[in-house]
Amino acid sequence: METHFRPPNLALTTIGLSLATFMQVLDTTIANVSLPTIAGNLGVSNDQSTWVITSFAVAMAISLPLTGFLTRRFGETKLFVWSTLLFSLASFLCGVSQSMGMLLIFRTIQGAVAGPMYPITQSLLIGVYPPEKRGMALALLAMVTVVAPIAGPILGGWITDSYSWPWIFFINVPIGIFASVVIGNQLRAKVEKTQRPKIDYVGLITLIIGVGALQVVLDKGNDADWFHSTFIVVMTIVSVISLAIFLIWELTDDDPIVDLKLFRHRNFTAGTIALVLAYAAFFAIALLVPLWLQQNLGYTATWAGYATAPLGVIPVLLTFFVGKYATRMDLRILAGLSFLVMGATCFMRSGFNLDVDFGSVAMVQLWQGLGVALFFMPVLTILLSDLRQDEIASGSGLATFLRTLGGSFAASITTFAWTRRAVDHHAQLTEHITAYDPQARAAMQALGHGNPELGGRIINGMITQQSFQISFNEVFHVLGWVFISLIAVIWLAKPPFGAKGGKPAGGGAH
Repeated sequence: METHFRPPNLALTTIGLSLATFMQVLDTTIANVSLPTIAGNLGVSNDQSTWVITSFAVAMAISLPLTGFLTRRFGETKLFVWSTLLFSLASFLCGVSQSMGMLLIFRTIQGAVAGPMYPITQSLLIGVYPPEKRGMALALLAMVTVVAPIAGPILGGWITDSYSWPWIFFINVPIGIFASVVIGNQLRAKVEKTQRPKIDYVGLITLIIGVGALQVVLDKGNDADWFHSTFIVVMTIVSVISLAIFLIWELTDDDPIVDLKLFRHRNFTAGTIALVLAYAAFFAIALLVPLWLQQNLGYTATWAGYATAPLGVIPVLLTFFVGKYATRMDLRILAGLSFLVMGATCFMRSGFNLDVDFGSVAMVQLWQGLGVALFFMPVLTILLSDLRQDEIASGSGLATFLRTLGGSFAASITTFAWTRRAVDHHAQLTEHITAYDPQARAAMQALGHGNPELGGRIINGMITQQSFQISFNEVFHVLGWVFISLIAVIWLAKPPFGAKGGKPAGGGAH
């Protein structure tokens, strides 16, 4: 196994790796609030502009599980440097795009090269830090992963309003070049063994088709009314068949492009299940709260951003302490506490009503930040703990891919459930209100100042708002129980949770 390598300047190496990750994670959300402006400038509909998000997500989802194969072929350092440089170039080309077609092509390239960046950063950080300090490295990366998606919409909105939408892409260029130069220079002497693995074409093609079709189904399903759309039905069939062939092939091939045999490791399996389900629930919260604030409570996008931003406060404050001291505890206790806190904040939201004030929303976000602060680092450490050093890039890529897919599933299921349950509640609440009911007619007359039709519309609007509120509360009640159930999942992992070949780092390792 490779001996521990220490770069000339560990702090500078950490900054370079963290900046690249921040840039890449930021780009998953920064364009969201700018879509109406982009659509207007490029002369397309709002529906067409959502492909700016979808194209990036699809390309990244496909390239993520290929991280292990690409690492074996090119080496971690070279793959990181070239991915980051190409990400910067693709970002520049996104900014200078003159049509939606050009923007989608460059956004797809940006997503494809973004895939390996996070898992490689994780692997490089673990590689350059001594075993006893790896918790600090993972805690830092976790903080970046939490803060970047929160900063994305706020920064994207500010840049679009103050300057112009191309600058949401141009800001990546200096960051990417700086990170590439720093890491290329700092890790130049790092010895890496590369191989020339044969390309598993069946695995690659079925992965691209299966994951690509699945991501499109998840992104477009709600807009197309799911299986009432022929397009969604066809894409689902293509995805299911392709992924079934992919799974069978990868499990039986001697040199698979995605190493599914990593699931033979108990901690990797338990940690990955916990990561995927908890991240999916976390992603559902991050999506639904701003939507609810804008749609139900009438917040602007900027104020919705301010109300949700306190989520990042505690993770930033606690990163150092979690990194330094967490490995002295049983990491399953920390992860369990994280799930308990996040579950509790979901139950708090399930009691919200239409009169809830800004302070209450922000305070629950702040408390959820405690759960987030204790989530990523312990769970990442657990899932990587029984992998060999040469399996870390593959394992991280696979876990990140499944986590990303979990987020996509959560986005589709949550918005669908919220809307569908609101329709059901609306039907229940209006079944006794008719124009022939004297009390209802009197209320309509009063609200419409003598115009019952206007009064009816006002009552319908109030009932719609109330229906979405009841549905919101139901969704959060379910999310609360999802988090609570994950406490049992994380206890399937077994200590010690130190990296293989290194000093044990937690959970009964003493």
